[in-house]
Amino acid sequence: MPAVTPKFTSCQRCPPPVSSCKLSKMLNSVRFSALIAVIAVLVLSFGTCSPAQSTAKPTAGVGTYIASDPLAGVRYDNRFDVSLGVAYDHMKAGANVLQGANLGGLNLSASYWFSKRWGLEGSGRAYLGSSGAGTTSPTVVHGPFVSQYLFAAGPEWLGPHNKHGAMSAHFLVGGAYFDAHLGNVTPQIENFYYNQIAPAFIIGGHMDLNRSAHWVFRVTPDAVLTRYSTNYAPLLTQNDVNFAISVGVEYKFSKKR
Repeated sequence: MPAVTPKFTSCQRCPPPVSSCKLSKMLNSVRFSALIAVIAVLVLSFGTCSPAQSTAKPTAGVGTYIASDPLAGVRYDNRFDVSLGVAYDHMKAGANVLQGANLGGLNLSASYWFSKRWGLEGSGRAYLGSSGAGTTSPTVVHGPFVSQYLFAAGPEWLGPHNKHGAMSAHFLVGGAYFDAHLGNVTPQIENFYYNQIAPAFIIGGHMDLNRSAHWVFRVTPDAVLTRYSTNYAPLLTQNDVNFAISVGVEYKFSKKR
């Protein structure tokens, strides 16, 4: 029986030229697709970054740091000022009392300025504390409360000053009221001064630290001279010089001279 000849040979099923052509077309298609993908990625990346860059671009006047000086408006041309501070005062409740009295209270002062350097200051001060007794009598009151009130006025002089702070001096003349809270016990038993009004002098000044054009941190150290006396034998009148200090704030009013 004669041999059957196949209709197609292996070469005819996939001739080399046709295979090479298909491979070339596939490679070109892949390259073209990759190029399109790269371009698309670049376009998307550019589109995403552009708004961010435009958003991050600062607008004129937004986010700008403006330096401010809270002391720029400090002027020493105000007509009035007032100050209030917590105060300490040391005093002797009697002429022969060895233990001094440490008193605490308030210091309220106000000034009227005639010129840049000179003004008139008035001060009212109230103190309260306890004192040691001047005797060892069996009826003595141990640690009695005593109080002192000072009211004085006088000239005030503005010394060295700039926008940061100032120093001033004052000499105030007035009166002091002393009150020994002894109840039914007489001042003679405690060796105290009796309750009285006496002359008082305040010599010192202010140390100011400006915080703004109106507000000032103030420290006021003073020497306080009082002239109290006794009304029992032996009759004594004594000049006492003691230390006082207050720490507080001052307010300068807007009205100018």
